[in-house]
Amino acid sequence: MNAARNVAAGAALIAVLAGGGAIAVASSAPPGTPARYAQDPAKGGHQANGITEQLLTGDTADRVRDAALAAHPGADVHRVENDAEGAVYEAHITKADGTPATVKLDATFTVTQTEDGRLRK
Repeated sequence: MNAARNVAAGAALIAVLAGGGAIAVASSAPPGTPARYAQDPAKGGHQANGITEQLLTGDTADRVRDAALAAHPGADVHRVENDAEGAVYEAHITKADGTPATVKLDATFTVTQTEDGRLRK
């Protein structure tokens, strides 16, 4: 009886720790960062035209996020990365109306296009 309880307690602890670990890596944003600025490090990595998309960081990430939000006020930015399909950068967003979209930007952080449609995960 005691051994079964210990096994169950151990399994519950592992489940809690595994779940907590998943929560801990869910966003690369600092604590207290609004969801509209959070970035999921598990996303990205899409390949096309011999280019592998990489998540952006630092000032470049901030500038891409800011440009995407200026073009789409009230949107949530899920991730920002270099683009493998023609643009220099892209931001994956959900617009204020709930529509998923990808915002394409050039090297000067100017929005050149917004592709409405499914949010590529």
